[in-house]
Amino acid sequence: MTDTAPPLRRGWTTGSCATAATRAAWMLLLGYDPPATVPITLPNGSSCVFSICRYGTDNGNPYAEVIKDAGDDPDITHGACIRATVRHLPQGSGVVFRAGSGVGIITRPGLPLPPGEAAINPVPRAMMCRTLSEVNGSLPDAEIIISVQDGARLAQRTLNGRLGIVGGLSILGTTGIVVPFSCSAWIHSIQRGIDVARAEGLHHLAGATGNVSENTVQKLYNLPETALIEMGDFAGGMLKYLRQHPVPRLTIAGGIAKMTKLGQGRLDLHSKRGQADMRALAELAATGGASPPLISAIAACPTVAEAFLLTQEENIPLGTLIAQTALKTVQQALAPASIKADVVVCNRAGQCVGRTEEH
Repeated sequence: MTDTAPPLRRGWTTGSCATAATRAAWMLLLGYDPPATVPITLPNGSSCVFSICRYGTDNGNPYAEVIKDAGDDPDITHGACIRATVRHLPQGSGVVFRAGSGVGIITRPGLPLPPGEAAINPVPRAMMCRTLSEVNGSLPDAEIIISVQDGARLAQRTLNGRLGIVGGLSILGTTGIVVPFSCSAWIHSIQRGIDVARAEGLHHLAGATGNVSENTVQKLYNLPETALIEMGDFAGGMLKYLRQHPVPRLTIAGGIAKMTKLGQGRLDLHSKRGQADMRALAELAATGGASPPLISAIAACPTVAEAFLLTQEENIPLGTLIAQTALKTVQQALAPASIKADVVVCNRAGQCVGRTEEH
């Protein structure tokens, strides 16, 4: 009998947590007793219930706090304390959103909201407006201040700074639910990075798998920071978004192993989602003039890095061959968008060991 792993537990977005805290705080403002739990409505129309961990007042305005539960997702905001502080505004003011401590401010164009706005995305805003209407009977004139304890420090582990979101985290969520290991926050950052670059009129973007390859490609092309998209393992997510939101030119940069997998048709480059095909790599080396003994040795290698070292002994241009095959995958993923693309392959020392375009 084999053991079956329990299903991964889903969690809640920062937007859902902020909505629950907003509902509880507004109930306090209307004179209700502090509820231990509150329901909210998700974007798909279903409902869920949140526990409120603390109540209080800030300059006479009530607030409520929710501890974010990200389920089994490796989310940096798991366990974060999200606070909503509310107050009435004069008639006709509508609902105004403010960034409290730990929530960022948008400083660059291209994001879903204009510069100067709190980094509280449109779907969470709509969820909070809906929950106010449900409690109030109609949409009130109100100010909502969302804060995240320790949010400024947590934001340093995100791509917010590059996106032009300063001072803290973004309040995110399109469904209200965190699906474990969907890495939706990373995909969101990739997409917003592309949006910001396009809004700034940049013509050449570079997607890199990590810091080393990013530094290499930036030096090669002298690109500004906003042109650099940290795609990580999500090459497919980046390429598919660019297919719908094209730019004139794109460079993909990555390490030898990840670019090998890209060249073999993989769009998710994470090691947990599959290893490089060493036999296919050996066949690729053969096209570059590798000897039969070397071909056999590559096929038996445990890692791409080791195989690459073997090809250097025979001066086989494996890095360039890898770049060429990776470019074919990139071009197929981008089609039919008209984007001039090239690929840069780097070693761990940050040296360019293969590319598809000579300068």
